[in-house]
Amino acid sequence: MNFKGVLGHEFVGVVESVGDKQHRKWVGQRVVGSINCVCSKCDMCLRGLREHCRQRTVLGIARRDGCFAQLFTLPVVNLVPVPDSIDDDQAVFAEPLAAAYQILRQLRIEGRPYITVLGDGRLGLLCAQVMSQLNATVRLVGKHPEKLALCEKWGVKHRLLSEVGLRADQDIVVDCTGSATGMQTAMSMVRPRGTIVLKTTVAPSPTMPYLDLSPLVVHEIQVIGSRCGPIPEAINALASGRIDVVSLISRRFKLADGVEAMNRAQKDRALIKVLLDP
Repeated sequence: MNFKGVLGHEFVGVVESVGDKQHRKWVGQRVVGSINCVCSKCDMCLRGLREHCRQRTVLGIARRDGCFAQLFTLPVVNLVPVPDSIDDDQAVFAEPLAAAYQILRQLRIEGRPYITVLGDGRLGLLCAQVMSQLNATVRLVGKHPEKLALCEKWGVKHRLLSEVGLRADQDIVVDCTGSATGMQTAMSMVRPRGTIVLKTTVAPSPTMPYLDLSPLVVHEIQVIGSRCGPIPEAINALASGRIDVVSLISRRFKLADGVEAMNRAQKDRALIKVLLDP
């Protein structure tokens, strides 16, 4: 995104002040929120596609400073209150959990499909839990045994990628790898006329491998891009205890040590979620 500014878009915080007195009831409330800040006037907004606003800014990602700071700003309309039954450690997962629930809005489930969630990072582990709520046979496929082991407590099937045959037999594959090679693997797993849900975003680079998309045509595979999702639905899931997020927390750092935290997260692939505390 060629972003320059303060990073960070997954947060839970307390409203310190508001720009309009009519919103003063928000002051002091603990909140999470949508990261997409929109104009409410363009053709996308008027069609109900606010997350695709022509003028949008995105917290910590595009033209808006993010939440790795003592203070940051969001429109009041973006805020979602956090009930007392959800602690901060859970609430901070609202944004990525909402992205996982977005998949349920986009898929049409028929029969009892075979679903593979590809990638055992934070988003893959959340998607595996969410997808397991469907009338489907769900498995998580990844490369890290210590991460896949979390599936044991959730009752989610899991396999190492090295142990899985790429037999083009899955009805739905959700790519959460975060890797340029994830789409190629997904195309090798999904059956003809199956569906790939693409969660991975990879910035182009000179070293990016060439991607042969011909299988999409030859096998008539449907590809669904999937991004942000319903924050209130994520909060409801956390409140009900349906989703385990606390097990994903690997390390904690103070905000002042944020650079060290990011360096550590980049080097140690065993880490899943690193929290920054103010």
